[in-house]
Amino acid sequence: MKTYRITLIGLFAAVTAICTWITIPLPFTPVPINLATFGVMIAGAVLGSKYGSISQLIYILIGLIGLPVFSGFSGGLGHLLGPTGGYIFGYILIALIVGKLSKDTYPRIVSGMVLGTLACYIVGSLWFMYITSSSIITTLSLCVLPFIPGDVLKIFLAVVIVKRIPKKYFL
Repeated sequence: MKTYRITLIGLFAAVTAICTWITIPLPFTPVPINLATFGVMIAGAVLGSKYGSISQLIYILIGLIGLPVFSGFSGGLGHLLGPTGGYIFGYILIALIVGKLSKDTYPRIVSGMVLGTLACYIVGSLWFMYITSSSIITTLSLCVLPFIPGDVLKIFLAVVIVKRIPKKYFL
């Protein structure tokens, strides 16, 4: 069981990296659209709060040492300390919250994914405001509002996928 758990943790760190590479840059903000939160939500639901969070911490540590796992095939401390770093650290919260709240029912899974995404928005936006000295209005218009439709779609797809994974694969 320990080998299985370690394998899944590593797999979901890799899934997050792959999802991050699928990026659509927006010309008006340094925050790109990517599929990372989609992978993170599934990681939290499948691995649970503890191991889902660990998978995201490993993802961040891999990027911290310079491997190109962040958007734009980048890595390193500079990326984490840049304007999007707070959103990356928010992945840990998404996995934690989704893992805690996502149980068997659709409402619980959806609520976990919505609350996890909101937590990521809050941490990421506070960091963005600190780094860029932006106002709350500017930050919301650059870093939150343009992403809500895509995040709703990611939540819908993540819920569909999570409900189709047999429970025997969950930690």
